[in-house]
Amino acid sequence: MTTQNENNALPPKTCTIERLVTLPADVEKVLAGQKTATRRNGRYADIGEIMNLNDKEFVVESVYSQSLGELTDEHARQEGYESVEEYKQSILSIHPGMPWLPQMRVWVHEFRAVEK
Repeated sequence: MTTQNENNALPPKTCTIERLVTLPADVEKVLAGQKTATRRNGRYADIGEIMNLNDKEFVVESVYSQSLGELTDEHARQEGYESVEEYKQSILSIHPGMPWLPQMRVWVHEFRAVEK
């Protein structure tokens, strides 16, 4: 796995943190503590950046690149799914026609709730 945890080692963001978690079902999973990471085809956040969902704050703790072939069931559980296969089917249903290629790289954004 290629892990890059320093902001200065990361390429520029391709989108904004406001677009990191947008699907209502995913928002609910984050708020319930069932989703602690999201994978995107671009980089949406910097380490330390704050994501706001329904007036709750979540801090991005890690951002790194990963290939789909590296995904494990533990990674799927970070996404709020029981297995890689369940996660894969969900992603393919959201993105019809998208191929699931083991060498395809995505950006992983790991986050946690901010305690107030």
